[in-house]
Amino acid sequence: MSGPTPSSTPSDFDQFYTATAKRLVAAVYAATGDLAEAEDAVQEAYARAWQRWDRLTAEGDPTPWVRTVALRLAVSSWRRARNRMRAHFRHGPPPDLPDLAPDRVALVHALRGLKPEQRTAVVLHHLLDLSIEQVARETGVSPGAVRTRLSRARKALGSHLADPEADADSEAPTPTREPAPHPPVYRPKEVPSHG
Repeated sequence: MSGPTPSSTPSDFDQFYTATAKRLVAAVYAATGDLAEAEDAVQEAYARAWQRWDRLTAEGDPTPWVRTVALRLAVSSWRRARNRMRAHFRHGPPPDLPDLAPDRVALVHALRGLKPEQRTAVVLHHLLDLSIEQVARETGVSPGAVRTRLSRARKALGSHLADPEADADSEAPTPTREPAPHPPVYRPKEVPSHG
């Protein structure tokens, strides 16, 4: 594995890593829903960036390249790991997993319900604050396709993340008054005629 040439220094890479790693792990985690897979994908992306450090820095900001590699690694790893995850669900989660805040659990669950391309668009645009055009360049689709993915993802997330208590309050039935009973109708008895 070759590292940077003398024109760049390890401290440049270290500073880049320190400034970007935490946010990138959070983004990949949001896209995949698996923290361990996100951390592995991000570490591999930085290792690959280290091998190409001079070229990446000569081309400008290496962040989009590292992010794209990390997301692609995570998605392919996620696809391979589906069977492993199913086994975990059958046997339960490991006992040493920390509890997550309920809103994070709900968000990760909702993001998992999205199609991968929608999830990636949401993470890049909303969590990493990339413009529509930047998302389009990084994912290789048109800006219109990104807008469509974001629109559909927002609609799906909205239905998953709606606050059930607020919905219950807004949908509470209004009390209705019982209709007043009708007064009894007097009908005279028929009298048989003898005749």
